[in-house]
Parts: sequence; C-alpha cells; structure tokens
Amino acid sequence: MKTEKELNEAILKITSKIHNEYPELSKYLLEIPITIPEVNSPEINIKILTDYYETLENILKKYIPNHN
Repeated sequence: MKTEKELNEAILKITSKIHNEYPELSKYLLEIPITIPEVNSPEINIKILTDYYETLENILKKYIPNHN
C-alpha cells in the first residue's frame, strides 16, 4: 500500500499528464469529487486518495486507446 505522500505524488503526476497530453480531459477533473461534499471538514485519507487516483487512471485507460 502506498503512503499518503506517494499517493499525492502519483495524483500530481497523472493530473499533470492529463493537462499536458490530453487537455480535452481537463474539464472532467473538476467533476470528480475527491471528498464527500456533505461533510463540512472531510478527512482526506489513504482510501480516498487511492480511489481518486484510480478514477484518474481509469479515465486515461479508457480514453487513450480510442484517441491516439
């Protein structure tokens, strides 16, 4: 299991890749909630970061084969 720091670095890397290589997907980054909006002070933990990273990764995996 990755640490919180490793997950944050991975999220930054994949987000940068999306912005630089597939800017047309950037609009979806704002639509992906990283936390539950009903919570006033949501706790960001490894599970939430992992889920967010996996969501970003899945977007790329589905998009790249059809748009290269």
